[in-house]
Amino acid sequence: MPGTPSTRFVYLGPEGTFAEQALQTLPAARRGIRTPSRSVPEALEAVRAGSADAALVPLENSIGGAVGVTFDEMVDGDPLLITREVVLPVEFVLAAKPGTELAAVRSVAAHPQASTQCRGWLRQHLPDAVVVDVLSNGAAAAAAAQGEHDAAICAPIGADRQRLALLAEKIADHGDAVTRFVLVSRPAPPPPPTGDDVTSLAVYIAHDRVGALLAVLMELAVRGVNLTRIESRPTGEALGRYAFFLDCTGHVADDRVGEALRGLRRVCAEVRFLGSYPRHRWAGGTPDPTPTSDDREFADAAAWLARLRAGEPA
Repeated sequence: MPGTPSTRFVYLGPEGTFAEQALQTLPAARRGIRTPSRSVPEALEAVRAGSADAALVPLENSIGGAVGVTFDEMVDGDPLLITREVVLPVEFVLAAKPGTELAAVRSVAAHPQASTQCRGWLRQHLPDAVVVDVLSNGAAAAAAAQGEHDAAICAPIGADRQRLALLAEKIADHGDAVTRFVLVSRPAPPPPPTGDDVTSLAVYIAHDRVGALLAVLMELAVRGVNLTRIESRPTGEALGRYAFFLDCTGHVADDRVGEALRGLRRVCAEVRFLGSYPRHRWAGGTPDPTPTSDDREFADAAAWLARLRAGEPA
């Protein structure tokens, strides 16, 4: 999306969180207006209502898994489109007012997910400290800055925003943890293909058909479309009714992906296209397997079928 000074971005707040840090990696967002929101539903509703042009929200974490509220909100209401993804290393720090010594820390403010991911470090280095739950990483940094607690587990941007000193860096028990964020806007033509893209879908299987989920997977597999993630979420209709969220390699403009989408439309009760967008590459990311087919093979097959229908030699 164009990055003008008047482009309005919202993100899961408050300020000083990993979401803000992820948003600032996008040049368009650094040039635009950035506003925190109180929740994922509030951020996405701002886009739907037109009070924001795009929202950056978390989709999944390599340790904690999927962010269910984001998946649910993406399919509940008017359509939205993913235009970018940002994969951000989750590097927690322990921060405190300048002059604070680690040995003097008796209370630590932390979001519950943050303290869970740093449990081993806390047990080893601050076994007697009391960990107090707060609403966000930004709130933890603010609590330490205001003297409510001796220290905070927070994002580096939160410590910098509150002018805190770093007592320890990279304190997460899993040093390679990452969070995947997505930039969401109102429906529009997707970004052009780059050759290294992701297509995201939400599919509702036909529950009156035997092997309905297998049929969904086969529509992708027989066309050489690599499925990189599948996540189920309850639809709220009845027990056992689920929507499946899929990520696959390729772009909606690719012939093989387009054919797969047509096939899914035939076999599914409903398909919601969530976007085709460039894949974020990061250190430690694993390469995809080589596709078993590409658009040239589809073009050759289409030409072959046309010759058959015209009565020409195949």
